[in-house]
Amino acid sequence: AQQKDLLDVIDFNSSEVLNSKNANAGLNNCLKQGYRDQDELYLESDADEQLLLNIAFQQKVKLMAIGIKGPAEGGPRRVKLYVNRSHMGFSDVQGDVPPAQELDLTPAQIASGDPIPLKLVKFAFVNNLSIFVEDNQEGSEDTKVSKIVIFGSAGEVFDVAQIKKIDDKS
Repeated sequence: AQQKDLLDVIDFNSSEVLNSKNANAGLNNCLKQGYRDQDELYLESDADEQLLLNIAFQQKVKLMAIGIKGPAEGGPRRVKLYVNRSHMGFSDVQGDVPPAQELDLTPAQIASGDPIPLKLVKFAFVNNLSIFVEDNQEGSEDTKVSKIVIFGSAGEVFDVAQIKKIDDKS
């Protein structure tokens, strides 16, 4: 299956961001075409450095990679990804719910926004993706995300046995 930008299957009406200075505008700034390509438009944290995005998809998708871009100062560092838990809150991500994957982003990764591969087995049948930005590059109170691109495939039926074969080879 060819991986592509899943922007067209994001359900913006059912998606939300918590602890943002500019709630809906911030979500649009980092996710929507046009906005996310302008580095000066951000999703910015409000009360502290943490951000929580709950992204809903219009159909089940298979996620393959995620690209996250931000400025050198205040760009995201530790990011935890959760699957199929709608409307997660900060108490959920700081509780006992284990993330599907954790990312420790380097300054080079957030400068480029290049796609980071995801563990295919954990991201095979996704209705909701929660992105918890736990902290930022220099530990300041203000986290800024300029772009998030979610790569994968939508609408195809896929065989879990194929995923296992690929994982066995690596």
